[in-house]
Amino acid sequence: MTDKQVSKSLSTKAIEAMKPRDNDKADSGENRGLRITCGATGVKTFFYRYTSPLTHKLTQIKIGHFPNITLAQARAKLHELKQIKNEGRCPSTEIKAAKQTKIEKDARDQRSLLTVEGLIELYLTQRIEDRRGTDGQIIAGARKKAGQVATRRMLTKDFVEKVGDRPAKDITRKDVIDAVMTVIERGSNVLAGILLRELCSAYEFALGLGRLEENFVNPALLAKYSMKQTRIKLTPQPGKRVLSEKELSLFLRWLPQSKYPVNIKRVLYLTLLTGCRTGEVCNMAWENVDFVKGTSHLEETKTGTDRHVQLSRQAIEFLKTFHEPSDRYLFTARAKIANRPISQTFLNTSADRLRERGHMIDIPHWTPHDLRRTVRTGLSRLGCPSEVAEAVLGHSRKGIEGTYDLHSYEAECKVWLQKWADYLDSLIAESNNNLSPAALTHQ
Repeated sequence: MTDKQVSKSLSTKAIEAMKPRDNDKADSGENRGLRITCGATGVKTFFYRYTSPLTHKLTQIKIGHFPNITLAQARAKLHELKQIKNEGRCPSTEIKAAKQTKIEKDARDQRSLLTVEGLIELYLTQRIEDRRGTDGQIIAGARKKAGQVATRRMLTKDFVEKVGDRPAKDITRKDVIDAVMTVIERGSNVLAGILLRELCSAYEFALGLGRLEENFVNPALLAKYSMKQTRIKLTPQPGKRVLSEKELSLFLRWLPQSKYPVNIKRVLYLTLLTGCRTGEVCNMAWENVDFVKGTSHLEETKTGTDRHVQLSRQAIEFLKTFHEPSDRYLFTARAKIANRPISQTFLNTSADRLRERGHMIDIPHWTPHDLRRTVRTGLSRLGCPSEVAEAVLGHSRKGIEGTYDLHSYEAECKVWLQKWADYLDSLIAESNNNLSPAALTHQ
């Protein structure tokens, strides 16, 4: 139906009588160009249809839905749009331009309102931490649970608490450097490097989501370049400390009578028996220990893949001495809040406390991770093949070998960890001190 065929003006009664799939109805006379359609769901919509003075093409603008907009209101809007057209302008083009201008203004306002606290929260909740998707399913964050907690704590303590209320766009290179240097002055160079890295990522994340201007320069990235010029090390130095045979013998004699909490004694001894990372030992769960097969299944490791740790006879006997079926983890936190495992950081703080009180073993400074390096070096000293010793530690093979040699070496690990445990027993026997598993079970 064309406008020329319309002989009657639109009426409210006629509009109300329209049904889905009825032909469009058009107004006439001075209201020519106003049309209304009834969709398949019964929604009736007013349009202004005209020939654009700019493109000379048939163009249509939605005015609104009936009865939210009455016929009188639609006609009033029609005359506003016609006035624009009569001036040689295209109403549709101008409406689209106005919408785009509003979108850009809203985006600018949103960016100007984004504080440092808001930027960090955006990064944590949408990138780092677990979150729920629109379907209600959990979307895993970029960090594991412990990492999520540590990242939030660090960014909050070392940055948000200092400049959190300031606009994110106003943060400068100096602000970031000052925060990083404050951490360095505490003697935590590695943590300072992690802070700088996370701030770089947080700003890049906000930029990627359009929450900062496209030409905004990441102040944390500028700070990173400046820190390189200072030559201040923000990365951990490769560890080289290995307990000699004599030191290891002294350590085995000292550990049972040390002032360490009993759980720490057990973690350190099991680290020596397995070569696992101390964090892996801390998180071991009883449900993953198979006394029959002599294995402990690690579901989460630093390399991101699970693996089965082979247990020597000594390790199995040791674990049985303090096995509590009611406990979830081998080494439960003292408070037993939600039956959580002890924290790996507790090992370092306990060692610091012993040193402060003069209760530490009298050998050059060592860390719990040095025990793992001692196991690896000791295996080589006993003649263990390198690929087996690396498998004991759970190291992933690199390059072409890692691509094609997918053998797990579990049987070989079992053999050599047994040899290693027997070697530790020989050191204990030579020290004339019986380090039986029971010696590590007393509270």
